[in-house]
Amino acid sequence: MKTTAAVLKTAHSAVSLEEVDIEPLRPEEVLVRMVGSGVCHTDLGVIAAPGEGQTPIVLGHEGSGVVEQVGSAVTTLAPGDRVVLSYTSCGTCDNCSKGIPQHCRDFVGLNMVGSRLDGTSPLSSGGTPVLGSWFGQSSWAQRAVVTERNAIKVGDDLPLELLGPLGCGIQTGAGAVLNTLAPEPGSSIAIFGAGSVGLAALLGAKVAECGIIVAVDIQDSRLAKATELGATHTVNSSAVDAAEAIRSITGGLGVNYSVDCIGFPVVVRSALESLQTPGVCATVGFQGVPNEITIDHGQLLFGKSLVGVIEGDAVPSEFIPRMIRLYKQGRFPFDRLIDTFAFSEINKAIEAAHHGDVIKAVLTFDS
Repeated sequence: MKTTAAVLKTAHSAVSLEEVDIEPLRPEEVLVRMVGSGVCHTDLGVIAAPGEGQTPIVLGHEGSGVVEQVGSAVTTLAPGDRVVLSYTSCGTCDNCSKGIPQHCRDFVGLNMVGSRLDGTSPLSSGGTPVLGSWFGQSSWAQRAVVTERNAIKVGDDLPLELLGPLGCGIQTGAGAVLNTLAPEPGSSIAIFGAGSVGLAALLGAKVAECGIIVAVDIQDSRLAKATELGATHTVNSSAVDAAEAIRSITGGLGVNYSVDCIGFPVVVRSALESLQTPGVCATVGFQGVPNEITIDHGQLLFGKSLVGVIEGDAVPSEFIPRMIRLYKQGRFPFDRLIDTFAFSEINKAIEAAHHGDVIKAVLTFDS
């Protein structure tokens, strides 16, 4: 089978829409016709600096679509099922067995390389492999090869093209609040970064019924959006010291919880220093590895905690349906974060995401 995919060939280049070959499915694999796929900053990071041997590659890891074929060992999905795609996991290691697949022992190999774990790819062009298993999906293509572990079946009563970002960016932000921090009703929280992950965290804070929700960013337009979505206070950190401003908002105490969605050392420090004692900061921002951060040890000794979070500490098969239920209840309006682009406009969507002209760009595909 052939499909059209957006192929990245070199760093800092536009992706090109090309016809590629899809090899026959393995027993555990599923072929999905894409309906929507988000543009995530993790994708942009690879475009800027792919690893050695990481091109050519098809990126995209916030897909949604319809199952077209299933492998012989697949038991939970069938052709015609509507699915949201998320990160993949082995399903058999000790952490997967404990119900924490986000800490799968093979997480990096399965998700952040672009090939299957054995080094092969389901995609090729003219006999040359094209990496086509980015986060187990490579969903910047009309069709994607995934597994039943990272394809979450959803109902038919919501616009499927909008659901893809639930599998990564929105799950990451909302999960950091609802799963990792689990703030008590009436508690206070500061969210550093008002992009798609940060605003998803804000929506999670609203669900948790936080009393004070402070959004921190350097763009007034993003802060205005945060206010629309329920922030009680905003801080433009390009103009003031964010931690000091947050302490002022909270009567000198600081907040109970904070979320760093950026990963710059100065932002992580500020998110930690904005806490009262005790307090917990969840960091989800990613600026590559290594990314050394210097903090005042006294911040930790006197009762503050800094915890790293991947994929919102979410089990996709549980958390994606939860977010959908909250959306249907009118409590989680993630669709207000999304702007759509036709798949043929993918480079326009990438540029809009790169320059911050949109909060969450989602590609839509013709049937």
